[in-house]
Amino acid sequence: MATDMRLPVIRKPVSLPVSASDRRDLVVPGDVITSDTGFMRGHGTYVDEEKLTASVAGEVQRVDKLICVRPLKTRFNGEVGDVVVGRITEVQQKRWKVETNSRLDSVLLLSSVNLPGGELRRRSAEDELTMREYLQEGDLISAEVQSVFSDGALSLHTRSLKYGKLGQGVLVQLSPSLIKRQKTHFHNLPCGASIILGNNGFVWLYPTPGQQEEEAGGFYTSLEVKDILKPEVMEEIVMLTQQKLLDQEG
Repeated sequence: MATDMRLPVIRKPVSLPVSASDRRDLVVPGDVITSDTGFMRGHGTYVDEEKLTASVAGEVQRVDKLICVRPLKTRFNGEVGDVVVGRITEVQQKRWKVETNSRLDSVLLLSSVNLPGGELRRRSAEDELTMREYLQEGDLISAEVQSVFSDGALSLHTRSLKYGKLGQGVLVQLSPSLIKRQKTHFHNLPCGASIILGNNGFVWLYPTPGQQEEEAGGFYTSLEVKDILKPEVMEEIVMLTQQKLLDQEG
């Protein structure tokens, strides 16, 4: 009886012709990135026996002679100009604490928000006493990073009509590495919904608003119940779903 046998052979690695600028190297902790001593060590790397080694799992990035590893999953490291979506966690003296998926809570100063009605004046003690009328714990906001403190905490501002308190919508949390920095992070979808892509990984989906008043001061709160959320419509949806399940069981 004849049998077929195959002897083990050494597979030769096949390298695809990829230019250096388009190359994307993925490494895990302990992988040797290069043994060339001419490169400088960046974030996510360390030197072991004169070899540059990865300390985190992620993508190798090369900028001239600097090599760093960008982690696939990490906290948000904000830069000036980044668009973020955050949640108010605490109201303090002349400031709000905001959760933005970073190592430390971000700070939104009272002087960094637009007053309702778009008033342009100095903040008074009365404004400080009524801060919870503007924003309170649990509120969602869209903002922009104004500066970065020495400890890494972010200072935010909403001094623009496109930023401010968010109304009705859905919050989706992603990894910050999936959000690419781009020219605009506010998009209107053809299905009647709009989206805010926060650089911190928080994505906000909401119904596309109608014509807004220019005096809104950047705060747009729409708590109007949409037709699909009316109780009678929801009851009809539930009844149709139950009927369909009964038909499938029968």
